[in-house]
Parts: sequence; structure tokens; C-alpha cells
Amino acid sequence: MSGSGTADFFYREAQRLGYVARSAFKLLQIQKQYKLITPGSSVVDLGCAPGAWLQVACQSLGPLKNGGVVVGIDLKKVKVPSTHCDSRVSTVCADVMNLHKHQLLNLSPQKKGFSVVLSDMCPLVSGITTRDAALSMELGMRALDLALGKTEKQPNQEEEEEDDVGVLKAGGHLIVKLLESEDTKELSKICKPLFRKSSWLRPKATRSNSREIYLICQDLQH
Repeated sequence: MSGSGTADFFYREAQRLGYVARSAFKLLQIQKQYKLITPGSSVVDLGCAPGAWLQVACQSLGPLKNGGVVVGIDLKKVKVPSTHCDSRVSTVCADVMNLHKHQLLNLSPQKKGFSVVLSDMCPLVSGITTRDAALSMELGMRALDLALGKTEKQPNQEEEEEDDVGVLKAGGHLIVKLLESEDTKELSKICKPLFRKSSWLRPKATRSNSREIYLICQDLQH
């Protein structure tokens, strides 16, 4: 099947199954392989427009009685999709680049953080490969910063400051989308010692001409 044929297939499948975008199949594949979102999980979706990942995340929580929460954040105002979502899903219109960690923590259950951080953020693609990759890396680093806080203590810093603490709970999982470049390896180097396992995945629903790749980090160590 050609790249465009694959894209058309996932587009049609999304419509048939009630997903607002074909990107749903990327998270569905990640879930099938890694099972990061489980019943009762608390999930934050950075760059949630148009809402397909909100749908898959909510589905992955299981029935309403299992609990859990999904919070979507995007520059655009995103309406919670009417299919595959329930009262556990909410959205916030905010710029992730200017969002303070304590604001994000306040959106989590009991303000104790999230068990899964998803980042499907992507820059407005200009077609200039190096520029797009640099902007994607900036968004990826921001997701990492929000999830993990400062990964290294500064010299002479005895106690953690409020904004040094990330929103990802111990044992939690992180998914970050990037446009593949030489720099993406740097992100992996930062994450590798902090998680039990980290790996790269290019989902089948990715367009053949896209450089999108996902960094999947499992089980944040204490």
C-alpha cells in the first residue's frame, strides 16, 4: 500500500469509527504495544487539538466506574469530542510554552501530578527541514521540562524549588512526538537514565513523507 493509500485508509477508518482525526490510530498502536494508560490513570495531553488522543485516552481508562481523568491543553480552544469521551475529559486553552508547572499540577487529581504525560505537539511546519526540527525539539524539551522538572540540581541548590518539580508521578509514563533529526538523540539521552525503559516508535498511521517519531518512556524512577 502506498503512503497516500495508507493515509486515506486511516482517514476513512477514523471517520467510520467516530474519531475526530486519523492521529487516533497512532496512540491506539502505542497503547496496544505498551499499555501505558490503564484504568484509573490520570492523563495530560499537551497539544490536544483536534481531540483524537483525548478520545483514545478516555477509552483506555475503561468504564466510568474505574475513575481516572484526561486533561487536554492546547493553544486552540478544543471542544471535548462527543464520541469516545465522557465526563472524565476536560480541556484547557493555554500556551504550553508559558504554562507554569504548578498551574498544571493544579489540574491533576488531588494536585498530586499525572501518571501519563502525552505530547503530540508539532510546530507549524515551514518546509525548512532544520528549522522545523529545531522548533519540534523545543516543544519536546518543553514537554520534558513540564513532566520531569529540572533533571539536574544546580550547584549550591539544597532544596527543590516549586517550579523544579515535574508533573509526572513516579512510575509514570511519557510520550513525546518529535521530527526526527540529529538532535532527537539528545532527548533520548536525557530520558534514558530517568526511566526504566525508553524506546522510539514510528506508528503505522504516520504519513510516509513525515519525519514524525515518538519517544516512549516507561516507568519514571523515584
